[in-house]
Amino acid sequence: MSSYLGRPDDLQLAFDASDNAAELALARFEGGVSVTLKADGTPVTEADRAVERSLQKTLSAARPGDAFHGEELGVLGDSDRIWILDPIDGTGFFSRRDPNWRIHVALEVHGVTQLAVVTSPALRRSWWATRGGGSFESSWPREERSTRRLRVSATSTFAEAKLEALDEESRAHLPPAVARTRSDPLGPLPLVDLVRGEVDAFLAERYYKWDHAPWILLVEEAGGRFTDPTGGRASDRGGGLYSNAALHDRLLAWLHYPIRP
Repeated sequence: MSSYLGRPDDLQLAFDASDNAAELALARFEGGVSVTLKADGTPVTEADRAVERSLQKTLSAARPGDAFHGEELGVLGDSDRIWILDPIDGTGFFSRRDPNWRIHVALEVHGVTQLAVVTSPALRRSWWATRGGGSFESSWPREERSTRRLRVSATSTFAEAKLEALDEESRAHLPPAVARTRSDPLGPLPLVDLVRGEVDAFLAERYYKWDHAPWILLVEEAGGRFTDPTGGRASDRGGGLYSNAALHDRLLAWLHYPIRP
């Protein structure tokens, strides 16, 4: 198992940044926001930008040499340490006052994601992982007594498998007898079900680096696997297959994804 390559207090810093941002986001969520469309047609609110600025402020104060790659504010700085930020994952839910939205924070060091913190303030839940240190879930604000380590399922046959897909296009690529399409693909998030061992795989062939980076690490540290459509494990290839380890290679073969040694 790979060991953590960041600084010892990176996780606490990520918690602090996420918690500050979560309080800000929750206040905006409860007060209501207006939505505009970005150039790519996706929704954005003033809260998205304010939350990303909050994350950057806390992180840069403690790590002035680090770089950022955020959904709303883009790339800032040049460093081997890059904080990947999605200030509000699920802006549509946020704007409708549906609680199924999250704040994503991940740290990449020398091109490898080393930690991930996902906070769902309105649902009062938090998930986090460090490379080589496992995946965990707790209430939010985090309490030690509510913390549990996460493990994916051990299901190894299609006949017993519970497979989820992001949309109809992805569902059509999976074994038809067991594939199910989410009626509401981002909430509740299928990847939460996966790291809890409640579903066995999730195919999500869309979205961006800031959507996938934290969840790839969370799934891997819970004993699962991720493969992008090129056969690698990159978060910036438009998603890919998340699954428990037992089913992964069979699903890759079914999907005709390249299988790398």
